[in-house]
Amino acid sequence: MGVFAVIIFVFLGSVKGFSTKSEPCTYSKGNLCKPALANAAFTTLAFLLGATTSVLSGFLGMKIATYANARTTLEARKGVGKAFITAFRSGAVMGFLLAANGLLVLYISIILFKTYYGDDWEGLYESITGYGLGGSSMALFGRVGGGIYTKAADVGADLVGKVERNIPEDDPRNPAVIADNVGDNVGDIAGMGSDLFGSYAEASCAALFVASISSIGINHDYTAMSYPLIISSVGIVVCLITTLLATDLSEIRNVSEIEPSLKRQLVVSTILMTVGIAVVSFFALPSEFTLFNFGTEKAVKNWHLFFCVTIGLWAGLVIGYTTEYYTSNAYSPVQDVADSCRTGAATNVIFGLALGYKSVIVPIFAIATAIYVSFSLAAMYGIAVAALGMLSTIATGLAIDAYGPISDNAGGIAEMAGMSHKIRERTDALDAAGNTTAAIGKGFAIGSAALVSLALFGAFVSRAGINSVDVLTPKVFIGLIVGAMLPYWFSAMTMKSVGSAALKMVEEVRRQFNTIPGLMEGTVKPDYANCVKISTDASLREMIPPGALVMLTPLITGTLFGVETLAGVLAGSLVSGVQVAISASNTGGAWDNAKKYIEAGASEHAKSLGPKGSDAHKAAVIGDTIGDPLKDTSGPSLNILIKLMAVESLVFAPFFAAHGGLLFKFL
Repeated sequence: MGVFAVIIFVFLGSVKGFSTKSEPCTYSKGNLCKPALANAAFTTLAFLLGATTSVLSGFLGMKIATYANARTTLEARKGVGKAFITAFRSGAVMGFLLAANGLLVLYISIILFKTYYGDDWEGLYESITGYGLGGSSMALFGRVGGGIYTKAADVGADLVGKVERNIPEDDPRNPAVIADNVGDNVGDIAGMGSDLFGSYAEASCAALFVASISSIGINHDYTAMSYPLIISSVGIVVCLITTLLATDLSEIRNVSEIEPSLKRQLVVSTILMTVGIAVVSFFALPSEFTLFNFGTEKAVKNWHLFFCVTIGLWAGLVIGYTTEYYTSNAYSPVQDVADSCRTGAATNVIFGLALGYKSVIVPIFAIATAIYVSFSLAAMYGIAVAALGMLSTIATGLAIDAYGPISDNAGGIAEMAGMSHKIRERTDALDAAGNTTAAIGKGFAIGSAALVSLALFGAFVSRAGINSVDVLTPKVFIGLIVGAMLPYWFSAMTMKSVGSAALKMVEEVRRQFNTIPGLMEGTVKPDYANCVKISTDASLREMIPPGALVMLTPLITGTLFGVETLAGVLAGSLVSGVQVAISASNTGGAWDNAKKYIEAGASEHAKSLGPKGSDAHKAAVIGDTIGDPLKDTSGPSLNILIKLMAVESLVFAPFFAAHGGLLFKFL
């Protein structure tokens, strides 16, 4: 990723240096003007800061999770409550680190950049958009690479170990088990951390840029200008209070209390955050100010913004609970998927796909409502702060999300260390709750990505000088239909990458079982290192083509076809990308929990489908392996695709406006 960052750093500086040379400049020298070069320098510096912070977030998350895995296993000897507190606190450390680092670096960047820009707030916050570009570009490779790594190992371990050899999950005789556990940290910890950091950085940059060209920016009202940052700051305090309520003021006594405790935190943090938003909105903002929206002026009151942020916050909760309903084995959708395993893998796959498609309905209505209300009240600025509202409780969301893979790996360590079956049961109970909460985290990430992308789209349209986007214009419509195709192309690339890597993993695991004497008897250790190498090599090699597709599409479209076609591409990718991402994530989550429902055998219905090794269980494992790349590679990566294309287009908007559309100029 360092090599990629250097290439983009040089390219970004070069293009931005030429992007505004047609504009009048006070300090003009020769063909290039100082402000254009300075803007290029500060944008590339912001890119570097965003990329570094994103990588640091993933690194620190993996470091924390690695220590927490073993500690959670040890605490599970004392009881499920102790193990829960250890796993959750570890996830909370990661959540607070990410939220605080993102906010701190962004704030310091603004303060430092202001020493040069002074009262030129539009130039300052345009250069700050590089921060969001850096964060999201690193998140893309972290998400795609991590997803390929973990799912190649997971699919290989499950298909050979569970289905063919009928040995338990995380059995130390399975050669792919170490790569599988490492992959949980790479994909679910580092990838998710970088993903949510990218959403936060882009939402902040979009809100700050739109505000800079409002009456707030013109009047140099620094407190009101900092409204997006203050919202995020209040969110950290609210999440701290929520975490203390979960770990210090209540105690988990049995397994049935785990999932309700995690979901209760979402509700508590949302209620407390609503109060915090009200305080900030009425004290930090002027009673009324003006937004300049697509060449028109819009008067906005402070209570308008309160409703914008609040509706984004509550829309996130609706998306989270809808995701939970469709992916938790406590409800009928997943139980129906599990029941379909009676007749084999084919019906399991059919039911799972149908569930995923149906699960899109409520989240899309929630996002549509949030967009309509926030845009009606405060135009594109309203949508940007609505996205920040959805992300304001990011620390709690990440704590709940990171808790899942930490619990999963704790179970793996218990199995590999030969600890008692009771400990494994406790860690499995933690992991089952974690699977549902991980799906909720993905729902938040996708929902916020839709709002962030739309806000960035509005900022791009304003910066590119487009008064309106007319879909009946051929230039725009061809962009719209191509943009709608991109998520499918991207998903095809990532799914095939997982499939190719998993194929090599399956062949290697089979080879070791067939050629190493004593491996099944447990008298000889397998070659774990070779399986780790297969996952590592595959992730590093296979993440390049999807990354190139996302990064090059806006550059090629804007340069050859112009800003109108690029606007169509962004709109098309946003509309189809959100639908595909929600469907893929929920389908995979449902298949995973249907398998766990059968394995747990907690109800009479589940017992009738089991036990492990039965035909129904084998069909559920096949469904789970199909869903693995959907929920952990393609689905979560799509929200980065729509965000990254939008922020990249915004950063290069001046260049596209001045020099784009080369192909149409020659025709």
